[in-house]
Amino acid sequence: MSPNNILVINCGSSSLKFALVNPNQNEFAISGLAERLNSPHAMITWKQGSDKNSLLIPDGDHKDALSQIMPYVQEVCQGNLDGIGHRVVHGGTHFTAPHKITPDVLSEIERISPLAPLHNPAALQGIHAALEVYPDLLQVVVFDTAFHQTMPEHAFRYCLPEKYYVENNIRRYGFHGTSHRYVSRQTAKFLNLDIGDSHWLSAHLGNGCSTCAISNGQSLDTSMGLTPQEGLCMGTRSGDVDPGLFGHLIRTLNMTSNEIDDLLAKQSGLLGLSGLSNDMRTLEAARERGHKEATIAIEVFCYRLAKSLASMACALPRIDGLIFTGGIGENSPLVRGRTVSWLKLFGFDMDSEANAKFVGGKTGLISTANSTPIIVTPTNEERQIALDTLLFLEDKQ
Repeated sequence: MSPNNILVINCGSSSLKFALVNPNQNEFAISGLAERLNSPHAMITWKQGSDKNSLLIPDGDHKDALSQIMPYVQEVCQGNLDGIGHRVVHGGTHFTAPHKITPDVLSEIERISPLAPLHNPAALQGIHAALEVYPDLLQVVVFDTAFHQTMPEHAFRYCLPEKYYVENNIRRYGFHGTSHRYVSRQTAKFLNLDIGDSHWLSAHLGNGCSTCAISNGQSLDTSMGLTPQEGLCMGTRSGDVDPGLFGHLIRTLNMTSNEIDDLLAKQSGLLGLSGLSNDMRTLEAARERGHKEATIAIEVFCYRLAKSLASMACALPRIDGLIFTGGIGENSPLVRGRTVSWLKLFGFDMDSEANAKFVGGKTGLISTANSTPIIVTPTNEERQIALDTLLFLEDKQ
């Protein structure tokens, strides 16, 4: 394997996802997941080439997992590991680009952790673990929110008294920025357009979902806000609801704020609507069997997605294409077709045969010849994080 190998790490509170990325190669040489950390059932599963492996690490934490993973990573890259790239969900207003890890950067990530209390502390655990294992290796943080820091004030402000914005940083930040940035650049290349002179609607659809308006390589608006809860119907998240719902649930059902948070983040979305599953594949199969609630869940999902894309169009001077990405966006012809059926006013027209063909990580044009282009572009956040990390290596040379 040639040099320029970057280990990409994405930490949750009890998990550590990893992949060894070489930008010159299409596939990850090794990738996997450590999960159930800090419990008796902690384990690591990984794929190396065509081989799949697993290892129990009872009560292991992030550092233990990384210590077990690293010998395999070093073996695969023959000791030529050039750096580690860390995904951090929230960068607040301070971080508008990737940063080399320094004590000041770590302090700022910790300071803004109240903006993402479930995500940033977990990322910090992974960063500290990696620094302990490899204190002298280049390590870089890439923020989900950074791409959206180009949004104008009229797009990121809430209609609240100014003091909440000035004193408490309450504003729209957006997420999935690494994915939206990656697919917009890949799509521009695919259609032979200059990313600096092109305008895109992007739909990242998975268990978490968001849309984005991208103009000349910059985010001008996005559907997620202060938290990843705002915007679209998602796997278990409600997305947009009437703000008055909170008071209504407190008054009429005596629900606590924690119970409401749990309802809207973990019991709603596709799962709540269908009463069946948050997995679109399961819902599509149920729809085929005539399951009424699964059918309604899919229709709500697609209609709200179309509404969001239509609203994103307000930010663009023109539309050069509509991009579908993420697990659902890349693999569900049904969702793509139903969504586009609501967007005829924008000049979108789906080629049903092409739409059916592009699944399983394939890039392709799924619109008719007379349509504004509709493109399926697989996302690869790990690759984008690796490319961002490599920029710091190039600066040293």
